[in-house]
Amino acid sequence: MSADALSLRRLNAPASVLLLAAAAAWAGVALVARDMGSMPGTMGLGLGTFAAVWSLMMAAMMLPSVTPFASLYSRTFTADRATRTTALAVGYLAAWSIAALPAYGLAWLADRALAGHPDAATALAVTIFASCGVYQLTPVKDRCLARCRSPLGFVLHLGSYRGRARDLRAGLYHGAFCLACCWALMALLVAFGLMNVVAMVALAAVVLMEKAGPSGRRFSQALGVASLVLAVLVVFNPHLAPGLEPARHSMGGMS
Repeated sequence: MSADALSLRRLNAPASVLLLAAAAAWAGVALVARDMGSMPGTMGLGLGTFAAVWSLMMAAMMLPSVTPFASLYSRTFTADRATRTTALAVGYLAAWSIAALPAYGLAWLADRALAGHPDAATALAVTIFASCGVYQLTPVKDRCLARCRSPLGFVLHLGSYRGRARDLRAGLYHGAFCLACCWALMALLVAFGLMNVVAMVALAAVVLMEKAGPSGRRFSQALGVASLVLAVLVVFNPHLAPGLEPARHSMGGMS
């Protein structure tokens, strides 16, 4: 199966519903962002509320990129396509919801850095950008991305699952690979600001390009180089990491 087989032009009806769900999630994100404004770190939220907001964000950002895979997977069904595709999506989002725990930990570190010396916040921004850049260029990233871009064998394996929870398990399994592929990109949200809607839209487009674009692997590597460049530039220009910019957030709190 060629890498360009995953295409939004080949969606079937059950998978297309996931795009509607993503649109609804984006509407929810816009409402949350309007109420909360631009806030750094954990945004003052406890773990439970943070996890709920994170899950909403992941539904908005990640459902479009999994929709082509869901369309291919659902073609292995003979009946109940809508129900089984929904179960697949629920399992997929469950994997990303679990990622709220490390995301909260990283956001907590951002809170601590912003409460301390400005250099600590800059150092965290450098670490996030550099970690993303390095990971984007690793063989592990390549292997995970290859599974996402050419998933026929993956689909056949998941199609062998049996039992009432088979599609939920398949979604969780695929979501785990997707998480392994994209975790470093999602970490950038802490640097850009978790409720930075512009950054969220940009990263969602990046993930979709990686998985379904014509040159996903080269695009992924270019992102890695760009992130490494940002790791250097942010030392001289903290504005490149608005989610870790102490002076800006202090001024915002005083206004």
